[in-house]
Amino acid sequence: MTAAPIRVLIATAGSHGDVLPFVALGQALAARGHEVLLFANPHFQRMVEQAGLRFVGIGTQAGHHALFRATAAANSTRAFELVAQELAQLGPAYYQAMQAELRPGRTICIGNSLLFAARLLGETDRVPCATVHLAPSVFQSDLAPSRLAPRWIKANSPALLKRLAWWSLDRFFYAPHFAAPLNRWRAELGLAPQRQIFRAWIHQSDLLLALFPAWFAEPQLDWPADLVLTGFPFDDLGEHAQLPPALEAFLVAGPAPVAFSPGTASAGNQAFFQASIEACRLAGVRGVLLSHFPGQVSGELPPELIQVDYAPFAALLPRLAAFVHHGGIGSTAQALRAGVPQLICPAAYDQFDNAQRATRAGLALELQLKQYKAPVVAAALRQLVSDAGIQAQCRQAAARFEAPNQAIAIACDQIERRLLPMLTTK
Repeated sequence: MTAAPIRVLIATAGSHGDVLPFVALGQALAARGHEVLLFANPHFQRMVEQAGLRFVGIGTQAGHHALFRATAAANSTRAFELVAQELAQLGPAYYQAMQAELRPGRTICIGNSLLFAARLLGETDRVPCATVHLAPSVFQSDLAPSRLAPRWIKANSPALLKRLAWWSLDRFFYAPHFAAPLNRWRAELGLAPQRQIFRAWIHQSDLLLALFPAWFAEPQLDWPADLVLTGFPFDDLGEHAQLPPALEAFLVAGPAPVAFSPGTASAGNQAFFQASIEACRLAGVRGVLLSHFPGQVSGELPPELIQVDYAPFAALLPRLAAFVHHGGIGSTAQALRAGVPQLICPAAYDQFDNAQRATRAGLALELQLKQYKAPVVAAALRQLVSDAGIQAQCRQAAARFEAPNQAIAIACDQIERRLLPMLTTK
């Protein structure tokens, strides 16, 4: 569907895995003739502008790096608290910058799950709004609870325990770190307070999109009824991107290696990389260490290992024997598409839930952070590279992606079909 050009304001925050899907979405909308402005941290300016989009910076690059250094050193609860504080602090800046770019009658806005500026702009200025959920962990389901911690309620947990878990999460975490600052902000804007922020409010949008497929997370009867699942979003540019020359030379010089990544926004992981280096030696495998933060990988590496700041996953992952990562939804999806066995070491956010979904499907093994020791990692790597069952399951998962990826096209169709007609009535 091709519609009359409109102005599209897209707000996102977080790591590369949080931002890249919105860049892909913005690029596709721009290709349909719409005027797209993407609001994000200046850390992503070059990437956004290379995609041909107009960039509006919110916050500072130093603040972005400082946040992820702090979260890397924190436990999962404290890390989420720090992210909540950052989003609450930056939310009004996003809102004001987006409001300044409104064009009456020809503007729509798009935002992610936890960055509330787009949702509030929809309320105050009656701008048609789409909310985009990147991972299934955002849904509070009693029928199939997302795994929000190493130990969490399950589908077969007693109903009373489920109610207690959700009540405790709302009362002691969501209420002080999300609901309280949001409602102070809402009061300043003349809006009524909201209570069930995560159970209801973040799903109340003119269009609700989930950028993952049903085979990864089957929709439940207690999920929002109007939710549209698009599949995993890929921009397909990484497949054709060239790997760093040194990495390309390393890949062709020997057997397929194992790659290690604690996430593009994760700093302070010296222990992770030290254990990974020793695990490669013990398992007798070659390794690629992915880290762009200085000091995480120190000392001279043996010939069987290489460290690179960055490599496009779509180009790298299909050439690996296994992939060790933190379980972010972007990394998990790319590994599923590449058909590579995964060792997932979740630390916070959606990672525990993504890890559980991948391991239940027979596509991955999981280690908790405290278990990430060289001998344990080496044993897991040996299993991943030799287990025919896991490798067969990974190939079957990859086959689901053989058809041209339609997730972004589906999202754009929904945006044009659902939001554009509202411009004539709002």
